[in-house]
Amino acid sequence: QVQLVESGGGLVQAGGSLRLSCAASGIIFSISDMEWYRQVPQKSRELVASITGGATTNYADSVKGRFTISRDNAKSTVFLQMNSLKPEDTAVYYCHAKPLYIVNDYWGQGTQVTVSS
Repeated sequence: QVQLVESGGGLVQAGGSLRLSCAASGIIFSISDMEWYRQVPQKSRELVASITGGATTNYADSVKGRFTISRDNAKSTVFLQMNSLKPEDTAVYYCHAKPLYIVNDYWGQGTQVTVSS
């Protein structure tokens, strides 16, 4: 059974930092692309950052220079370091796994990030 368990969300003031973690189980993590999405009410999910198994990263323009995605294959965990947070970063953040060896993909349960002004 595949599980993606996010942690690290919370309430922070503008300009502050948070580090999200997503621990994966039930997949071959090292050959899975990992992504972070976020969603605010009444809007579709937005891709924030992605990292391939080979550690190639990509970011949404809105977070470039502020967020960093990384992974620890030994711990089957992906991270999202979020610095210089803005109120518009407030959202539920979701971890998304795309194993390269199967057609399925998987979502975590989400973690709330709230940035106060």
